[in-house]
Amino acid sequence: MKIYQLLPVLSYGDAIGNDTIALYNIIKGAGYDTYIYAEVVDKRISSEICSDINQFRGVEKEDVIIYHLSTGSELNYQVVNYDCRIMIIYHNITPPQYFNGYNIEAYRNCRRGLAAARFLRDKVDYALADSEFNREELLRMGYQCDVDVLPILIPFDDYEKAPNAKIIEQYQDGKDNIIFTGRIAPNKKQEDVIAAFALYKKQYNSNARLILVGAYEAMPRYYEQLKQYVKELDVEDVVFTGHVPFDEILAYYRVADCFLCMSEHEGFCVPLIEAMYFQIPIVAYDSTAIGDTLGGSGWLLADKDPATVAGVLNRLLSDKELKNEIIKGERYRLEDFNHTVIEKQFFKCLEYFLKNEKTVL
Repeated sequence: MKIYQLLPVLSYGDAIGNDTIALYNIIKGAGYDTYIYAEVVDKRISSEICSDINQFRGVEKEDVIIYHLSTGSELNYQVVNYDCRIMIIYHNITPPQYFNGYNIEAYRNCRRGLAAARFLRDKVDYALADSEFNREELLRMGYQCDVDVLPILIPFDDYEKAPNAKIIEQYQDGKDNIIFTGRIAPNKKQEDVIAAFALYKKQYNSNARLILVGAYEAMPRYYEQLKQYVKELDVEDVVFTGHVPFDEILAYYRVADCFLCMSEHEGFCVPLIEAMYFQIPIVAYDSTAIGDTLGGSGWLLADKDPATVAGVLNRLLSDKELKNEIIKGERYRLEDFNHTVIEKQFFKCLEYFLKNEKTVL
């Protein structure tokens, strides 16, 4: 028996790419014959790890395909043509309306992806979802197979690499740094982060800085709107980093005093786990998978009114005992994402899948 992972795009350093490669390593380490194939492979990824999908020559009936579902692609439909058992891992697909008027290709990809997700609902044998939110979304789509939750495998060892010293020197200057990491995109709602920060800075802490870490090249119109919004609010110390190398991301986490997330749509939200790892207190709006990922840690908000959020930031950053209590809760939650814990969960799911002869109708 061979285990194949298939996906449209294997990117370097993103959550799905990291998860795919981490699964490859643990599957291979367990003694299985395993391979990865993708339509598009980042040039920085070794050909020994992943091959072009055009080189995929088919399967035996006893083989298993693990298909990563996250975007629009013809592969979403082609995968069911292979005569073997198929498991999907659902990483979520952002509702396309968020991208309407900002990026037509992203809008179309998300529409195609959701259509394909519905197409697959009666054609796969098993499904894993990154979060309970993702699991419930598959069930709402009418998935007929068993659907279980398996969090993303996160490469914590990478976070111990050396941070960029220049960034640390630049931003460890006595200001309180509030950060959010994630691509500049309408579903992330960076405008709500900016609005809350503006009130916090004006009403409570003039020595605060907001750092928005993430690429904006794919959403230039949205990025320009955010910059204009900053001007309209007449607020200083708002930094857009754009795309940055990994050592700079590590540095921004190390200088952060608080992580503020106002996103309206997340299938998992790896930056929350990263903030936990760097012992940064988290304030986050309770939407989609945010509450699932925090798991009772951080400060979860039912209301994202800027005045409410600004008041929360003030209380958190002015109360050391409260801040330490929140960090303690995040450290406890972080244990649930330990590699060993997730590996055991994966092999438990895989064993169940391999032993369960039930197939879709």
